[in-house]
Amino acid sequence: MRRPLIGVTTSVKTGWRVFPFIAFGVWLAGGRSIRWSAGDEADAASVDGVIVGGGDDISPELYGGELVTTAVLDPARDALEAGLVAQAFGLGKPVLGICRGSQMLNVALGGNLHQDAYSHYGARKHSTLLPKKDVQVVDNTRLAQLAGTAPMRVNALHSQAVDRLGEGLVVAARDPSGMVQAIERVSEPFALGVQWHPEYLTYARRQRALFRALVAAARACCEDRAQLEEVSNEALKP
Repeated sequence: MRRPLIGVTTSVKTGWRVFPFIAFGVWLAGGRSIRWSAGDEADAASVDGVIVGGGDDISPELYGGELVTTAVLDPARDALEAGLVAQAFGLGKPVLGICRGSQMLNVALGGNLHQDAYSHYGARKHSTLLPKKDVQVVDNTRLAQLAGTAPMRVNALHSQAVDRLGEGLVVAARDPSGMVQAIERVSEPFALGVQWHPEYLTYARRQRALFRALVAAARACCEDRAQLEEVSNEALKP
């Protein structure tokens, strides 16, 4: 059986160095990847699942917030990813959000963000690809089923974080300050957003599990589509 194809969104400027790490995580999980950036003809109908990658801040215009002077924005990418998330859900295809991607998942479903999350929570800011931040996975969540509920040591590069949850989402992990570190959709299709960067932690079993879950959901979607096509082809035979 072919490997499910995952569409991965990245920054135009830095995606060339980020995408290989995400693609490797997807490959380890049994999938294959294609990279999309602002300006590309991205179409969720052409893939079996979507990963919204990390990068610049999301414009507060998408959720009615006020712009802060420290924000670094990419409106074209905002539009691309918001449209892809909506399209993927409309087609019943799974989505994994990484850092900015987790925030986009929340915003696309009607939620908003803390633009300066560390100041809001009075928390120590981490800015490292090394696993130096602790998060606590919430019990009875999909993330808990995938990675267990033991404290998880992760990396962190973000300044924004989820505030009000989008429709159909629940919190799946927090850090010790209470800041949201993961969200997930309570119904199908599969949707999980993590505030850290698992693509740089694929040596860890619990991080590989995130990619495996996405690819497994994409494979199920792919198989369902193949079955429908087979039924349709049979019906068209004379």
